[in-house]
Amino acid sequence: MTVATSTASLASTPQASTPPDGLPAYRLLTGPDDASFCRRVSDALALGYRLYGSPAATFNGQTVIVAQAIVWPGVVD
Repeated sequence: MTVATSTASLASTPQASTPPDGLPAYRLLTGPDDASFCRRVSDALALGYRLYGSPAATFNGQTVIVAQAIVWPGVVD
């Protein structure tokens, strides 16, 4: 129930035409596949970014490294 309320409030909030704090319209988040990376993606989504494409993953011999592109709606289609 909390998730639905939270999602509904995000949908009703007017979207700014540009990302906040001078952030770029397109960003590629990368890092180890851990909770910290997931929080970074979640924080960007909470700001208003949208996922762009599928995530990517690779193994560097020790750790799985992941990447997720995000875009600001209306600026990059």
